[in-house]
Amino acid sequence: MGLYAISDLHLSLSSDKPMDVFGEQWYNHDERIKENWIKKITDKDTILIAGDISWSMKIEDGKADLQWIHRLPGRKIISKGNHDYWWGSISKLNSLYEDISFVQNNFFTYENYAICGTRGWTIPGEKYSDHDMKI
Repeated sequence: MGLYAISDLHLSLSSDKPMDVFGEQWYNHDERIKENWIKKITDKDTILIAGDISWSMKIEDGKADLQWIHRLPGRKIISKGNHDYWWGSISKLNSLYEDISFVQNNFFTYENYAICGTRGWTIPGEKYSDHDMKI
């Protein structure tokens, strides 16, 4: 039983937004992630997926990406990334799959650890605006 973390999957299984536009090394990145995941992860493991799951704009389109994650082994805990525009109601998300939990104003546990998330931000003084200060 282990704890793993990954982020920035940027899946686009229901749309035409391949990651290889960012370079040849991204070609079939989803298949390479899947192959390595299956080699390393068992159903007894917990995987933190720290945002930027899908390029989808709406949950209806993002369900193909979530289904892809669901089919992989392990318990998954997902936090929202800045590109996760598909992210909707937390209660609806948390009712989709038994093996996927979504973090938003809540937390989950792994052994003696609490798993939670927060929004990253810039440091005051570095491109920091009045709007940033309000948030």
